[in-house]
Amino acid sequence: MIRNKEKTFYQTGEKMNRSNYDEACDDWALIRWRGAVTRAIRGKRGQAFLKELLETLDAMPQKELIEGSLATPAGEVCAIGSVMIKRGLDVVGLDSYDSTQIACKLGIADALVREIEFVNDWGFQTVETRFERVRSWVQEHIQQAS
Repeated sequence: MIRNKEKTFYQTGEKMNRSNYDEACDDWALIRWRGAVTRAIRGKRGQAFLKELLETLDAMPQKELIEGSLATPAGEVCAIGSVMIKRGLDVVGLDSYDSTQIACKLGIADALVREIEFVNDWGFQTVETRFERVRSWVQEHIQQAS
């Protein structure tokens, strides 16, 4: 289930992840959400963004991605943060949990932002393995022209 853009907490008190995904999801809500993600990925804007993201990842001097934030003062970035920095967009003061605002700045669907944030942040891994996993996911989802 998708929560609102506020930083929501589980009943256990844990902080919600940036994708705002929640395990308590009924079947129809999940079906509708996965449909929105699929349409966002396959659409013209989504495909253009994924291609730009792949180019940006490949151009990174250090093949590392952080989790939980768009960028750090030290220059570390997550997948979405890398594109924002490349485009010259200001990430200072931007709430990395506000997927709607991020989607608006990037000109892509909110569902795509949340999905990429989920792929970027999911699981415990090193910054290098996170980079490889995200890059692989992006490459898998770019449709080849027929």
